[in-house]
Amino acid sequence: MTAPLRLVDAREADGFAAFLVRLLRWDKAAVVRLRASGTVLAVFGQPPFGGGVLAVRTAELDGAAGDLDSTVSAGQLLDGIDDVTGTVAVPPAVTGPAWAGLLPPRGGWEQVQGLPSAEDVRAVAAAAVTEFRDRSEALRPESRTRAELDAIADDIWSRRLGATGLPLRVVHAAHALGFLRPVRTAVPAPRAAEQPAVLLLAAGPWLRLRTPYGSVAVRRGLPGLSVSPIR
Repeated sequence: MTAPLRLVDAREADGFAAFLVRLLRWDKAAVVRLRASGTVLAVFGQPPFGGGVLAVRTAELDGAAGDLDSTVSAGQLLDGIDDVTGTVAVPPAVTGPAWAGLLPPRGGWEQVQGLPSAEDVRAVAAAAVTEFRDRSEALRPESRTRAELDAIADDIWSRRLGATGLPLRVVHAAHALGFLRPVRTAVPAPRAAEQPAVLLLAAGPWLRLRTPYGSVAVRRGLPGLSVSPIR
């Protein structure tokens, strides 16, 4: 069994736990992929927002983790997080879904210009969620089917954020996962002082919305999958 991983900042355990709780809220059988590079631990998960959206939360480790690359149960990983000691127990590996074998690259990311401010990105997410709610509530009860709701969702979240080419489903995922919340000094965010509040990065076919609390990435050119927004 892999020895527990120790985080440099024990408070980061809360961030990992919150990320896993949100994933498990939507899928009680959710799995995540753990990958360590040097002293950086990354936890990848796929929220149910369609279009190949992947989310990742990272934190600094107190020492290198060696060769760690494993797909595990999100629930078991959550149970192994100790927010007092700042340690993470790695559960046994499980057979992962297809997405776990196709992750964004580790390097080669370049900034994409034209991304609105963090406040504007949050406003776009809130406006789109409101539009979905208003349009779905305007349907007659007999027309409020899953297919009709998914069609509305796909219409809204397939749109692009300005001229950036970023699908709004990525913004929605970041919003729903709590990655877009304002940075507050009382709640530390990873390397918050070293980066702008929100950045858009590109590497090959991938686009990545990076915030101090985590990132959401999508591979361009994949067909969108309809799924109703989550507030």
